[in-house]
Amino acid sequence: MKIYPSLHGTVEVPAISITEKLFQGLEGRDPETAIIDGPSGRSLTAGALMAMIRRLAGGLTERGVLPGGTVALLAPNIPEYPVVFHGVAWGGGTVTTINPTYTAPEITHQLQDSGAVLLVTVPMFAEVAREAMAGTGVRDLVVIGGDAGLSLEDVMGQEMVAQAPVDLAHHTVVLPYSSGTTGKPKGVMLSHANLVANVTQSAAVQSIRPEDTAIAFLPFFHIYGMTVLMNLFLAERAKIVTMPRFELEMFLKLIQEHRATRLYIVPPVALALAKHPMVDEYDVSSVQEIFSGAAPLGPETEIAVGERFGAKSFQGYGMTEMAPISHMTVGGNIRHGSSGQAVPSTECRIVDPETGQDCDPDVEGELWVRGPQVMQGYLNNPEATAQTKTEDGWLKTGDLAVIDADGYMFIRDRLKELIKYKGFQVAPAEVEAALCSHAAIADAAVIGKPDEEAGELPIAFVVKAPGAEIGVTEIGAHVESCLAHYKHPVEYRFVEAVPKSASGKILRRELRDQVKAGG
Repeated sequence: MKIYPSLHGTVEVPAISITEKLFQGLEGRDPETAIIDGPSGRSLTAGALMAMIRRLAGGLTERGVLPGGTVALLAPNIPEYPVVFHGVAWGGGTVTTINPTYTAPEITHQLQDSGAVLLVTVPMFAEVAREAMAGTGVRDLVVIGGDAGLSLEDVMGQEMVAQAPVDLAHHTVVLPYSSGTTGKPKGVMLSHANLVANVTQSAAVQSIRPEDTAIAFLPFFHIYGMTVLMNLFLAERAKIVTMPRFELEMFLKLIQEHRATRLYIVPPVALALAKHPMVDEYDVSSVQEIFSGAAPLGPETEIAVGERFGAKSFQGYGMTEMAPISHMTVGGNIRHGSSGQAVPSTECRIVDPETGQDCDPDVEGELWVRGPQVMQGYLNNPEATAQTKTEDGWLKTGDLAVIDADGYMFIRDRLKELIKYKGFQVAPAEVEAALCSHAAIADAAVIGKPDEEAGELPIAFVVKAPGAEIGVTEIGAHVESCLAHYKHPVEYRFVEAVPKSASGKILRRELRDQVKAGG
């Protein structure tokens, strides 16, 4: 077995909850601003944030939701997000974070699968939240800043002074949903120990300082924003400025206004920052480091964005199933196009997908990772867990990579079928199932078409049912009713049949070759 250990040694992971880890970065600085809402400017001090977390934990305990209950959180990035997340964690519960762009059926699935008993949202999403609650175990809807029904203040109680007792290694504190290497979204069971480990590992190589400020548009419901910004930055005594969604002009304005020192972005944003003329209209001289993740970033764009900002530009690698970071560039040792080196306490293997044998340096194979950040497994899905995680703890990432002699890892391609659209996962099987639920569609296949700005664009091949007539407009309306916008195919191609193997598996490579040949 050829194991690549981290070249940066190990870190001691403290045996504390993720909220206790957060509080280490908040205690002793009660009057200091910890989190600011970018568009409005309203803020929470470190002291107010801790008090609200403790009060929410106390209130949900008084209502019988905690300990042990699962709370669903459907909200954009706002200062109250860490209040709800850590209030549930402090009270010994589980929080399942939901993408706010989801349709009601998608939300319903997550509420049912996670066993949520309470749903927290904002006025903008209250209507779809109420629709999605029907037929689930959710008993109450809490609307942050709402004036109808329960508000967040209504469910506050007496401050819970200490962390509710939990099994740090086995209690699932958060259930983000991921498509994994294939298939529909699954609940990723991450423990307190997983989250604390990854915050500790990331802090060891990031060297975040109390004077640092980051603009947080990366969604907190997604593990990248959740760990790197919401938890890591606050735990390291730094400040975050939230954005509910990415808008280039607002992003640049907030960088200038708050003198942001570190940017955490995704490849489409990197491309915009490297090329858009609007960047020149703002003072971005405060930026010292630019970190890109969620999908591979080409070395040319990585270099260009760094040069334009006069900052270090580099990238890392992770998955929801790893809480999420396994690789990151350390210090100034940048190799453009590389995802960096394994973070402390992390081991890697490169495995030949055909033979199952370990590969030598600079030989391409599937990246496997083992470390304290690796998930417990998928909720209610032992089969998918067994396919993804070995008995001795190795996570099969589904990504093809090489590791050079110096431990730098480069992502080359994917074994898994996932499409990466602007940093979001699009599972072809989920889109295909939605398409085939229409009576006029007999079969469908979805692939990703390379795109410089988005990374990949979902393309659908559709087979009409015998005697049926259906057009692109009708298909688009059907998809819009059941899938979030980023999962919508940007193009539909009608075909006589979807190419499949003898076992019935869709031959996606054949479809991709067709797209390449035909443009």
